[in-house]
Amino acid sequence: MTCKSGARAAFLAIGISMVGAVAAFSVSGQQAKTSENPHATVLSIGGSVTEIVAALGQEHRLKARDTTSTYPPSVESLPDVGYMRALSPEGILSVGPSLILSEEGAGPPEALDVIRAADVTFVEVPDALTTEGILRKISVVGDALDVPDRAGALAAKVKAEMQAAISDAARPEGDKKRVLFVLSTQGGKINASGTGTAADAIIRMAGGLNAISAFEGYKQITDEAVGQAAPDVIVMMNRTGDHAITDDALFDMPAIRLTPAARERAVVRMDGLLMLGFGPRTAEGIRHLNAALYEQGI
Repeated sequence: MTCKSGARAAFLAIGISMVGAVAAFSVSGQQAKTSENPHATVLSIGGSVTEIVAALGQEHRLKARDTTSTYPPSVESLPDVGYMRALSPEGILSVGPSLILSEEGAGPPEALDVIRAADVTFVEVPDALTTEGILRKISVVGDALDVPDRAGALAAKVKAEMQAAISDAARPEGDKKRVLFVLSTQGGKINASGTGTAADAIIRMAGGLNAISAFEGYKQITDEAVGQAAPDVIVMMNRTGDHAITDDALFDMPAIRLTPAARERAVVRMDGLLMLGFGPRTAEGIRHLNAALYEQGI
């Protein structure tokens, strides 16, 4: 057995023993299950999943949420079990959910092993970068919550909204703004989006052109690469704390200073969940970004 697999096995063994203790703590919640509604109490992990639960009219069943779940604002009053990629089995099981709905990519894997070993139904909701992917998310959540009719109605509404938003945002190839999505600027380095990301997908849906196409995913890029990308617009998430940067500081960065975006001071800041969540409000995000890129003269 390798050290890695041995450590994982030890983590699982400790976690399973911990499950018993947590189960005793939350026994009253488990007893609240009924044969008529075995999934009365739901923990939602992932902002878009939580949005779907609420859009299906099932917010009253939510018992807790993760840090990325911030919409609708009313869910912020729920217990927060932590960031979806750094989950603690003890924290999750202590809230006593009967159903966990988790966006794909939650972790770490060792924590999920412990959670799946508990007497809790765990449903993973697939990631999405397309309209069809969003509809699949809605279907999976609707089935897990046993509200397929509501899910069908929501999917039809979202499909129509997405088709209209993408159609309205379409522009001729020669008239598209070159957009650089900057994930972070920590340490004075640009971490940007290549292809195959939520940022790349929504930029294209909103009628823009991703200025970075040489790689997939989010990566730190050189000052020279930013210059060669020659973005017309910088797009960023609204950030606070250590991840925040002012417009003056952004456009004074050597990597950004000589780009067309810097000359026009063209930067768009958006709510990260609205822009990258790929949930029920994505059509709104497309329209918001399209308007920022074009209608407001950026």
